[in-house]
Amino acid sequence: MGSRCSRHLLCWWPVSFKSSVLDPNDPDNGNRGEGDGLPAFMEFSLEELQAATDGFSPERIVSEHGEKAPNVVYRGQLLDADRTVAIKRFNKSAWPDARQFLDEARSVGQLRSERLANLIGCCCEGSERLLVAEFMPHDTLAKHLFHWDSRPLSWAMRIRVALYLAQALEYCSSQGRALYHDLNAYRVLFDQAGNPRLSCFGLMKNSRDGKSYSTNLAFTPPEYLRTGRVTPESVVFSFGTLLLDLLSGKHIPPGHALDLIRGKNYLVLIDSGLVGHFSKDDGTELVRLASRCLQYEPRERPNMRSLSTSLVPLQREAEVPSYILMGIPNSSAASVQAASPLGEACSRLDLTAIHEILEKVGYKDDEGVANELSFQMWTNQMQETLNTKKHGDAAFRAKDFGAAIDYYTQFIDCRTMISPTVYTRRSLSHLMNDMPQEALGDAVQAQVISPEWHTPYFLQAAALFTLGMDEDAEDSFKDAVALEAKWKCRN
Repeated sequence: MGSRCSRHLLCWWPVSFKSSVLDPNDPDNGNRGEGDGLPAFMEFSLEELQAATDGFSPERIVSEHGEKAPNVVYRGQLLDADRTVAIKRFNKSAWPDARQFLDEARSVGQLRSERLANLIGCCCEGSERLLVAEFMPHDTLAKHLFHWDSRPLSWAMRIRVALYLAQALEYCSSQGRALYHDLNAYRVLFDQAGNPRLSCFGLMKNSRDGKSYSTNLAFTPPEYLRTGRVTPESVVFSFGTLLLDLLSGKHIPPGHALDLIRGKNYLVLIDSGLVGHFSKDDGTELVRLASRCLQYEPRERPNMRSLSTSLVPLQREAEVPSYILMGIPNSSAASVQAASPLGEACSRLDLTAIHEILEKVGYKDDEGVANELSFQMWTNQMQETLNTKKHGDAAFRAKDFGAAIDYYTQFIDCRTMISPTVYTRRSLSHLMNDMPQEALGDAVQAQVISPEWHTPYFLQAAALFTLGMDEDAEDSFKDAVALEAKWKCRN
């Protein structure tokens, strides 16, 4: 199916596990040592990071890493290393002391764990303060818990999130970084294999850009309200609020949850989508752990080591890969370099992102196709056909994908004009309506019309991933990347 290109890493490096600070006998403890493939922490120039983000283009801004204004996170492409990274750009008033910023970044940059979205570099030039970390392509825990599209996060995956997060915090504590600022569901990210990771950004000490906790006092550790200081026990309290999130699929105030638990009404807390998918004993144990973390007195809360130990026996599907529990494409697709926002959106089946990209690109890729779209229409039939396309575009823009399919079908059936873009738009509309076979057919037709255009290949990959045909999807994805690289060279 078209040309082939060599495989590239998206943003992951080979891992050889070292002895564990969590459990010396556990080979899957999530820690990495020096020389295991992750690059050493380094300082980048502002010019390098500007190039990696197309001049900090708004199109490069991502929400997956849980940051809010005035700080912004960009998806960056390190051209010399061919790696995709997350680049956090701080507000200009943050970190006025350059030395303090560098010291903090270097300290956090020494950490290396499979449970972290690791910090791999920083930049400190003039008033600019930037952090560079591993890029996590599968969104935040908040999205998967609170804003899911097709199905709720499974019980097994929620327990895995709790365990991996506890292990991440235990590892940080063992390395002298026990304090984590504003731990919440937006700080937990998912890597290419679907494994949950803790964002390293929250390990940086507080600066002028914001407080250690959000302004919602109901979720703030009580001792922080009294002293304004973060302690290891404060982090355990926040971990307890995350356990409540995992239990309920909602952001429930700890005080209300504790009242329900004390009144033995804790089953009201459980996400209704999980009913029948876990044992009563497991649910009771997770509620018990959450209530212990949320004790008013810090000394009555458990430490991270004991929490990790308590969570291990709750792993009922430990042998099942995370990407299966998450319902995302096979992690082997990580070996394909997604060279563009469209490629990355297709690799993680983010249909909303694909729609935004296709809408923005419009019809410029139809240039050179033998049709009359750019000329003045002079017959009623042609004008009606053009109007049908315009109606389809309006429906596509409004996300009325059923109507878009109908109008684009009318346009195609008229056979007076040829537009590969219409086929790609109808392909995505089919995907949005859970019609992957039809989506694949349209993507193939767009490829036939424009065999050198990369977008149809990306959409074929998305359709094939949806159909569970991962090997064929990866082949299409590689073709798309190769064609896109040629396109970039020409432009």
